[in-house]
Amino acid sequence: MASGRNSNDFVTKRRQFTTTSNATLTSTPSPLPTLPFDVFVEILCRLPVKLLTQLRCLCKSFNSLISDPKFAKKHLRLSTKRLHLIVGSKNYSGDLYLFDSPISSIFLTSRVTQTQISHPIPQSSLGVKSLGMFSCDGILCFTIDHASAFLWNPSIRKLNILPPLKNPLKKFLRTFFSFGYDHFIDNYKVVAISFLIDGKSNEIKIHTLGTGFWRKIHDCPYSFVRHSSGVFVSGTVNWLTYDASNSSPRAIVSLGLEKESYQKLSLPDLEMNFRTLRVLKDCLCTFAIVDMFMDVWVMKEYGNKDSWTKLYNVPYIRDKGFYAFPEMLYIYEDDQMLIDFLELKSFKLKLGMYNSKNGTLSISEIQNINGPMVPRVYVESLISPCS
Repeated sequence: MASGRNSNDFVTKRRQFTTTSNATLTSTPSPLPTLPFDVFVEILCRLPVKLLTQLRCLCKSFNSLISDPKFAKKHLRLSTKRLHLIVGSKNYSGDLYLFDSPISSIFLTSRVTQTQISHPIPQSSLGVKSLGMFSCDGILCFTIDHASAFLWNPSIRKLNILPPLKNPLKKFLRTFFSFGYDHFIDNYKVVAISFLIDGKSNEIKIHTLGTGFWRKIHDCPYSFVRHSSGVFVSGTVNWLTYDASNSSPRAIVSLGLEKESYQKLSLPDLEMNFRTLRVLKDCLCTFAIVDMFMDVWVMKEYGNKDSWTKLYNVPYIRDKGFYAFPEMLYIYEDDQMLIDFLELKSFKLKLGMYNSKNGTLSISEIQNINGPMVPRVYVESLISPCS
């Protein structure tokens, strides 16, 4: 009797399970939870550019959101760690080659394999003169024969060829370009400084993206500006200045992009031999040669002379006696430095990793590049150069 009751109970429970399972399978599934729009935007703006460009093709709403300039700016603020090293190289025919790699990969191996990336500039328009290349918010600015420039975002493959300057060739010696962002008008400006034949005078013009023309601004009131591109930081473009009677830099000339006015900034120490200006950790940076070392100075508070701080003391690079003082491209959180330096034997730039904690240097062998190169660090962004 007990055995019979157990058997009947089993059959009853099996029928109940089968009925419940069938009901579950045939019932309408519960709808998935819907994320608030703000949360959805927060998720998307943390994705890499390559994935976002693919998502634009998924639906109209994705395309509309990702194409919004406000979304691009928010994405840029959260993309500061998505850095790339791009290396430009030109052969004697004027052909431009660009090679790219994530900056984090440089730490993983001493043999850096750069991927060649295509660019839309006709080789015939580049000429054979030296290559100028610098970046701002993921947009790269290249010079064309000291007469014009083009802006290109390699992350989204958008290009903007700027109009030529139309400077009389007999009047000007060379022209150098700089590129920065004007917060006041929420737009980018390209600054061209043209040096006259006398070597002491200069003329400065500005192109605001979207205007289609260059306009001349008032002359720089300071005596002499070094023949080089300016460095953009804190809404200003900065150059080292030199006295006509002295080859050593005396100060920094700054051009504010908002008011388009000049000011003069003091260097850390006028007795030092400063070489060039760079931007490190979002601060204006300069390098001084002292004996057999290079001091790295940063202005922690822009415009405040007392905020100049010496961060590092990097030794002269010796490898078979053919290497010179380095310059910084990037400083990592663990105080390792990505540097470039000139190999005097071949007169080519080299890349290396310097560990400031233990004083060791490893020279990175850059694959696929045999000619002269210009290395720069840029950040992934959705910012269009065609504003």
